Amino acid sequence: MAEGFNMTSKRHKKRLFGTNGVRGIVGSDMNPELVYFIGAALGTLRKGSIAVGRDTRTSGETLIHALKAGLLATGCDVTDCGVLPTPALQYLIKEDFDGGAMITASHNPPEYNGVKIIEADGTEMGDDETIELEQHIFNRSFDLQPWDHVGQDASAPDIIKRYISAVVRQFPPDIGKGMLVVVDPGSGPACRTTPEILKRLGCRVMTVNGIMDGHFPNRMPEPTPEGLAALSALVVSSRAAFGVAHDGDADRAVFVDENGDYIEENKEFAIVAQHVCQRQKGVIVTPVSTSQIVEAVASSEGCSVVYTKVGSIYVARTMHSLIKQGDNVVFGGEGNGGLIFPDHQFCRDGGMTAASMVAILAATGDRLSDLVKRLPKRFMIKEKQKTLHAQKMMAKIEQSFTKDQIDRTDGLKITRGSTWALIRASGTEPLIRIIVESEKRTDAEVFFKEISGIISQESGK
Repeated sequence: MAEGFNMTSKRHKKRLFGTNGVRGIVGSDMNPELVYFIGAALGTLRKGSIAVGRDTRTSGETLIHALKAGLLATGCDVTDCGVLPTPALQYLIKEDFDGGAMITASHNPPEYNGVKIIEADGTEMGDDETIELEQHIFNRSFDLQPWDHVGQDASAPDIIKRYISAVVRQFPPDIGKGMLVVVDPGSGPACRTTPEILKRLGCRVMTVNGIMDGHFPNRMPEPTPEGLAALSALVVSSRAAFGVAHDGDADRAVFVDENGDYIEENKEFAIVAQHVCQRQKGVIVTPVSTSQIVEAVASSEGCSVVYTKVGSIYVARTMHSLIKQGDNVVFGGEGNGGLIFPDHQFCRDGGMTAASMVAILAATGDRLSDLVKRLPKRFMIKEKQKTLHAQKMMAKIEQSFTKDQIDRTDGLKITRGSTWALIRASGTEPLIRIIVESEKRTDAEVFFKEISGIISQESGK
């Protein structure tokens, strides 16, 4: 039986940072001055040893110098880990540092960049702490140190090897022996990690877009089915077991099967969740936006699901909270390829996800396409609808579905039999996001038309 889990009743209001840090177009929304202020604010709140890193974006070197300047000015000692995946930096911080920050815009196009703040436990900074950080930025209230108390700057480009070894240690030696895998790091920092991880597991590895390039010349940082045509073609022509691709900072991983067919990310989540639940019984944590395929698979293996607000930070923090109260949390993640393995660390980890797929295929002896075919059948619709009156629309939708079950964990999740819909107002854009899922396509389509009809009707008034 699925459960709801409320982290806090307090309403948070962040003005600068979103769910996954602050991002913007370089030269306008995102510039060195802002990043310096972020660094100075972080250094004011988190004294001690701070680790920083960046993805491959062309603006990364400029922005990381600004970030370090702010940290050093407030007396923090800074270790620059160079170009590496976000989960690699999070692992290193968890092991050895008092906090950190990553220069990345994840899946956004090349002209974007941003900053993600990481706490000492390797998780992203929470809402309350981020609001406090923002106050220092807006008020320009920084604990700047005199000349003889500024921090020291160190460079550690090879420290990434510790992350690679940590992932490899999670699996039996040579578990992927003889398996051919094609990796598409998308010209991002996973060029330095995923191919090496899989080789050390015994796999034979081929790559596409395997040279780091912040212009992202062959596909955008978001790994879409259309953008992964070259990966699919190489998987088929080489007769590889599967292909794996990453987003711009490699905290997510998506897959194509041995036929080159894209695996929808909720199905990916379910395949890994089933493998985990067959070995450990306990709780899986995921946002309310995740497909019920995951809950169905977990239930069939004797596990339960706890739902959170949308965002990996809420998943990670809920996992921590449940463990503290005595629950056995075995797995977590989002239905976008961002999976969390608590035995390793409490953040989305694309390299760990890629290695896990090797372990699953080695353990089952099945083809990836066969694992997908065995999953419960669900049909999902995802849409965005523009509106200048999002909150008014949300209230109208709630009034229209009072006879159905409504969950208010994040937006409105309306359940009617085997069909559910999640309606959320964007915090940054004039639109409403809608997800509808059902066992039958027709049921999903009918429910979606009901919801979108209300929005269209209200927008026309």
